[in-house]
Amino acid sequence: MAAESKPLRSDAARNRDKLLVAAAQTFAERGLDAPLEHIARRAGVSIGTLYNHFPTREALLEAILPQRLAALTEINASALADPDPWSGFVGLLEGIFTLQAEDHSLNDAMVQSFSLNTDMSQACGGGLADVERIIERAKAAGRLRADFDVQDLVTLVWAMSQVIRESMNTAPDMWRRCLSFFVDGLHAESAQPLPSR
Repeated sequence: MAAESKPLRSDAARNRDKLLVAAAQTFAERGLDAPLEHIARRAGVSIGTLYNHFPTREALLEAILPQRLAALTEINASALADPDPWSGFVGLLEGIFTLQAEDHSLNDAMVQSFSLNTDMSQACGGGLADVERIIERAKAAGRLRADFDVQDLVTLVWAMSQVIRESMNTAPDMWRRCLSFFVDGLHAESAQPLPSR
């Protein structure tokens, strides 16, 4: 039987909390590749203290990203609750990309591959089922082109993440204009045959 982990001393718990706050702020501002030394400095602790709590960058990311990705659950719920399936679908897109534009770590996380722990995998898996329902509702209403699927949304997220990344310092709202072009191309009434994958 595995021994239960001992609770942290109060000073260690405070340091861990400071590191989590500093990591969330730093990653949001600078992306997932932000230097860990900057996070430790921002938290007012040594880099050794950071590594004592989070031995790898992945461990630190796994401690903060699930909570940040939980915002996607609220976006999905709002889209599903919208009585207009097309408006719900567009709201989903706008919600996802607003999050990505506001938080560079989420922009990176949506497109970069890194090892996910079980909690993160489950969060993404559950959200994916909701996204499929949002897409199917919009298609069933005759508003979203019939050949659009989740894989197309993944590609759109990847493309928009690049727009967000490249314009965030010079034209932070440029992604909204780009999204409008994409949305116009997703209307069922203007759909043209697509090349095969």
